[in-house]
Parts: sequence; C-alpha cells; structure tokens
Amino acid sequence: MAQHRGTSKKSNGRRYGKAAGKTVASAMRRKKKGTLKSGRGGKGGTVKSRKQAIAIGLSEARKKGAKVPRKKAA
Repeated sequence: MAQHRGTSKKSNGRRYGKAAGKTVASAMRRKKKGTLKSGRGGKGGTVKSRKQAIAIGLSEARKKGAKVPRKKAA
C-alpha cells in the first residue's frame, strides 16, 4: 500500500536570518566594550546582562527588517 505524503509544509529550521545574527553579535560586542545603553535618549544605564544585550540586538534587527520572530505577548 502506497504511503500518502500530505500537504504539510516542513520548515527548514531557521528561525532567525543572518542579518539578525550579525546585529545581535554587534550588540554583544558593544556590551563587552561598555558602550551598549538601555532605554531611550541615553538616559538608561550601561547594559550588564547578557540576556538584555541579546534582546536589544534582536529589537534593532526587527527595526532594520531582518527575519526575527515576533515578540511573545505579555
């Protein structure tokens, strides 16, 4: 008996694009250097957390139009 394949589309597994990775890497370098700031207008302090640096990098990538999944609703 022949097996039915169906019409389900299989994803290739890449959630983030290359541009998103580059933007996050850039944010991580700025964090390491001590120049990455949080918040608007320079009022925020220097970022210390690795997770925060990644979040800022992904946010910048979204603004640039890179392939990044949507934020989860709070």
